[in-house]
Amino acid sequence: MARFAIPSIIAMLVSALYNMVDQFFIGHSVGMQGNAATNVAFPLTITCTAVSLLFGIGGAANFNLSMGRKKPEEAKHFIGNAIFLMLSFGITLCLLVFLFLDPLLKLFGATSDILTYSRTYTSITAFGFPFVILATGGSNLVRADGSPNFSMACTLIGCLINLVLDPLFIFVFHMGMAGAAWATIIGQIISASMVIWYLTRFKTVKLTLKELRPRAFACRRILSLGMAPFLNQLAIMIVQVVMNNVLVFYGGQSVYGSEIPLACAGIISKVNMIFFSISIGLSQGMQPIASFNYGAENYGRVREAVIKTMTASTLICTVAFILFQLFPRQITGIFGSGSEEYFIFASRYFRIFLFFTFLNGIQPVAGNFFTAIGKPVYGIFISLTRQILFLLPLILILPQFFGIDGVLYSAPIADFMAAVLAFFLTFRQLNKLGK
Repeated sequence: MARFAIPSIIAMLVSALYNMVDQFFIGHSVGMQGNAATNVAFPLTITCTAVSLLFGIGGAANFNLSMGRKKPEEAKHFIGNAIFLMLSFGITLCLLVFLFLDPLLKLFGATSDILTYSRTYTSITAFGFPFVILATGGSNLVRADGSPNFSMACTLIGCLINLVLDPLFIFVFHMGMAGAAWATIIGQIISASMVIWYLTRFKTVKLTLKELRPRAFACRRILSLGMAPFLNQLAIMIVQVVMNNVLVFYGGQSVYGSEIPLACAGIISKVNMIFFSISIGLSQGMQPIASFNYGAENYGRVREAVIKTMTASTLICTVAFILFQLFPRQITGIFGSGSEEYFIFASRYFRIFLFFTFLNGIQPVAGNFFTAIGKPVYGIFISLTRQILFLLPLILILPQFFGIDGVLYSAPIADFMAAVLAFFLTFRQLNKLGK
């Protein structure tokens, strides 16, 4: 577990830091409007992550299941087809963003004051979409091949490059939002190049160009097992878009105005993503162990892996809960200055919206568990519960009665209900494995 989970956690943390690093330097150079602009662009980043996990986890889970069943010839088709799908969808997404840039940014909540900043940032980062999808999704394939440390290194080096280039481009060359964007995609290109280099030297099976040719059975099964994490990220993106628009609308009717809630939402979602990434990293580290042992019918090891992963994930989320409750103003201050109303709203947002953070580690582990054992329907259902079934309706309904406070109280209610449901379904399946 440590061998697979720790590199996966570091890789996910580094991936989350890509946007957080931009947020930090933009907040200290452009200011609150820059923070709001990156929040408007964030749904596209989530979309890239969703596509990465769809083909990365789908390909890795099928590869490990096939290897556990001693079918290496079948296994390598999942790797090749996953690579083909990542590249195809990455290029398609890049082209769509260029064709519909302004309508998309307005849909994501950009006001007239923020649109220029968002347009500058997104028009550059869109070039990196194929690379970030290949880097993020390909790291799952590298990990499935038994190289979790190299998988971690692919993401880590890209982030370090971004960390060095961000202040250089923004403060030395005075490139502003454009500098942050160029620093991001240069790091992504380096990470993707490392993944490509590794895939040409795959250890457990020998990959050739013919494995890249799409095959119906491989694509179908990749989509099946990757659908749960994909839909989870897609649901996050949908909720982010709706919440941005609700915050702008109801913020305009409050003492905070439209832009303060939008800027605070961007900071808080990315800070929370740091801790949530640890839970996702733990669940991804569990995936090859659970898949291989389930394929080999070693059910006791599957149960042990899931229980240990869920326990560790909950402990990490409890630490996040304590920090969010005790130090919300200090965390917000890391990302630049603002008015007193800005810090008041940010503190309330942290304490109320993220109140049940200590339960948020259950759902990603549960979703990945069902995906790992080849039960995608349960994984998809669990992935949709918090965002679509619970949170989205609450975000639309509660503000009609409580104004902008309704947005804040919607999250803890959704978190609690989703965690209880995921816990029940997981332990019911674990009891079946025990029998």
